[in-house]
Amino acid sequence: MSQMPQQAAPAKCPSCAEPLESGDLFCGACGYDLSAVPAAPPDHPTLTMGAAGVGSSGVDWPPPEPESSNTPAAPHLPTDLPGTDSGGTSLPAAPPPHGSPASPAPHGSPVSPASGVRFDRPPEPDEYPLQAPDPRVAASAAETAELPKVCVACRAGRVDDDGYCENCGHAQPRERDHMEQESGPVAAVSDRGLRHHRNEDSFAVGHTTLPDGTEASMAVVCDGVSSATRPDEASMAASRAAIEALLAALPQGTHPQQALHDAIVAAAQAVNALAEEPSSAREHTPHQNAPACTIVASIVASGLLVVGWVGDSRVYWVPVDRGAPAARLTEDDSWAAQMVAAGLMSEAEAYADERAHAITGWLGADAYELEAHTASFKPDRSGVVVVCTDGLWNYAETAEEMSEIVPADADRRPLHAARVLVGHALDGGGHDNVTVALLPFPEPPQGAGSA
Repeated sequence: MSQMPQQAAPAKCPSCAEPLESGDLFCGACGYDLSAVPAAPPDHPTLTMGAAGVGSSGVDWPPPEPESSNTPAAPHLPTDLPGTDSGGTSLPAAPPPHGSPASPAPHGSPVSPASGVRFDRPPEPDEYPLQAPDPRVAASAAETAELPKVCVACRAGRVDDDGYCENCGHAQPRERDHMEQESGPVAAVSDRGLRHHRNEDSFAVGHTTLPDGTEASMAVVCDGVSSATRPDEASMAASRAAIEALLAALPQGTHPQQALHDAIVAAAQAVNALAEEPSSAREHTPHQNAPACTIVASIVASGLLVVGWVGDSRVYWVPVDRGAPAARLTEDDSWAAQMVAAGLMSEAEAYADERAHAITGWLGADAYELEAHTASFKPDRSGVVVVCTDGLWNYAETAEEMSEIVPADADRRPLHAARVLVGHALDGGGHDNVTVALLPFPEPPQGAGSA
């Protein structure tokens, strides 16, 4: 959950989001016991990586397209990844590109005939009379289609049309409460958490082929700004717009760093469009902010690792050899990070301030100015890229802490590892929505699926 620097919103019930009055012990709408709400765990993000300067990637990409007026004059670059080529020196040649996987056979494709076929059949007629459907078969199919949903809590009660169990009254999970997806070697998991009434995070993952025949994988993670209106719609619109832009640009030969910058701009435009409501809708909610969210994304292609972001979601690099150092590849767009970078406060002072987690960059119609940060790296060893919201990194802030909780086989089983990381956040309290995507580096051979 991200926060914009503004007046704090009124307290809400953690169960149904109904506004609360000071001193309430129970929610007047759903009866939730407010005294049972656990205190949020301490949240002290790590110091940002302040040194700039990323050298040539050494990848034979076509030159990036000319920068548009929306492109920042100078990209916002974090500290170089240990082992990367920051000074332009040559690195060992990248492993040969993996071949493109064969396309799966379409559904219903013909198969080879079985043995034992008889050839003494009588001549077949030109037309066959159609048999009337069996009413018993139709009735059986209708019964199967209308099987009632069973409650996930008591495993016995029927779920009504409102999403509640008729036996125990337990509210059933909504579609966005828990989401999982794989695309090629990249996988992502998102969960509502234990204290929020809905999941305001969203993600999108993709996999495509570049003009030279090599593969590229990508992940986009967005965190809705809870103090804005419709944050869940904002995060979904941004993630979808960004992945569509990437899947369209990369196969045409656009440089990944330029493609990621353009994708963030497309995501911002999609979120801005949500603010274009009818005037009648604004009359009922005149004081609500425009929909807003943060965004973070990563691309793995041809030995190159590209990251881009706006906000306080993060990307971490975790090498397979845990003896090598892990690294954080993004810098938060937050008040505390600005104070530390400007030398106005120490890290301890900045993160102890109540304004520490107020974000200074986001996507939305009321954003100050869009500054899409991008950076490129060329790691010299295998690893896994962790793209996540603060719902995860609040429980593993530093690169070293993140490296400790990422499973050792995350590069081979990214979906399993993503589930483990979400479970870590839930075990820690799950006070926020949790979303994480994992991209193995370099991209493994196709067919090496996740478990």
